[in-house]
Amino acid sequence: MLQLTDLASVPSEVVPSVVTIGNFDGVHLGHGALLDEVVRQARGRSIHAIAVTFDPHPLRVLHPDRAPDQLCDLPTRLERIADHGVDVTLVLPFTLELAAMSPEEFVHAVFVQALGAQAVVVGRDTKFGAKNSGDVDTLRELGQKYGFEVTVLQDVGDDGRFSSTSVRAHLHEGDIPAAAHVLGRLPEVRGTVVRGHMRGRELGFPTANLSPESTGLVPADGVYGGWLVRDNLPEDHPDHRMPAAISVGTNPTFDDVPERTVEAYVLDRDDLDLYDEHVRVEFVQRLRGNVRFDSIEALIEQMTRDVDICRDLLQP
Repeated sequence: MLQLTDLASVPSEVVPSVVTIGNFDGVHLGHGALLDEVVRQARGRSIHAIAVTFDPHPLRVLHPDRAPDQLCDLPTRLERIADHGVDVTLVLPFTLELAAMSPEEFVHAVFVQALGAQAVVVGRDTKFGAKNSGDVDTLRELGQKYGFEVTVLQDVGDDGRFSSTSVRAHLHEGDIPAAAHVLGRLPEVRGTVVRGHMRGRELGFPTANLSPESTGLVPADGVYGGWLVRDNLPEDHPDHRMPAAISVGTNPTFDDVPERTVEAYVLDRDDLDLYDEHVRVEFVQRLRGNVRFDSIEALIEQMTRDVDICRDLLQP
C-alpha cells in the first residue's frame, strides 16, 4: 500500500479513484465495512482505492482536553487499513488551517483536485469541514456538482453502531470479549520489553515488562489471559505466539510500582530472553481485578491459580 502525507505528493498514476475518509482509530469492523466497499467499487471500476485519514486525531488539535485515548498508533492503523486491500492511504496532517476549510473547499481540494474521485464511500454519521458543518447530504450535493457518486453505508453492529468509542468503553471496563467483538480481533498492546523490578522471576513467574512508551489502549487493571506475540519470528515458529498470564496495573502488594505497567508471563517458560525485543500482547479474558495480598506466600498461591486458569483458557 502506498502511503502519502500531503496533497502535493499524490502521483498522477493513482487517480482517478474511489475514496473513503475517517479517523479509523482501531480499524474496527465498522471501518472494515467501509474499506471493503471502497476496494470493491475500485476493483469494479479498475481504478485505485484510497483511504483518507488524519494525524493527529482532530480533537487533539481542536479540543485537547476532550481528545480520546488512541486504540493504536499510526503505523498500526496503516497496517490494518492495508490488510483490507486499500491501494493508497493519504494521511493528512490535521492543522487549524485544515480544520478551517469549508466542506466544499475540503471536498474540492482533496476529493476532486488531488484524488480525482469518481466515487466516495462514507458512513451515515460522517461529518467534515469547518466545525463539522458538512454531512452526507452536503456530500451528495457536492457529488452532483463535481461529478462523483456517493455511497452511504448503513451502521454495522448488533445492537447499535460499532465505534471506536464503544471499544474504549469496553477496554476501560476490562470487557475483552466485547471489545474484540467490535474490533473483529483481540485487542493488543505493542511495545519493547524492558527490565523491571525482576520481582516476577524471584517469585517463580518471570515476566516480560513492556516499555511505558508502548502503544495501544491498555485495559482496566487486573490479571488477564492472553498471548505474547513475537513478530520477529516466522508465524510457523513455535515461539511466535505463546500463551501468557498478563498483569496490568501498579501491583498493589508492593509499594515501589507507582505507574501502571503491562507485564506478561509466558506459561511454563523461564528460558526466554526478550529484553529489547518488540512484542505484541494480545488480551483474551480478564480473570480478576488487582488485590493487595498480606504476604508473598498468598500472592504466589494466587499467581499459581491464575496461571492454571490461563492454561485452561488458552489451550487449543
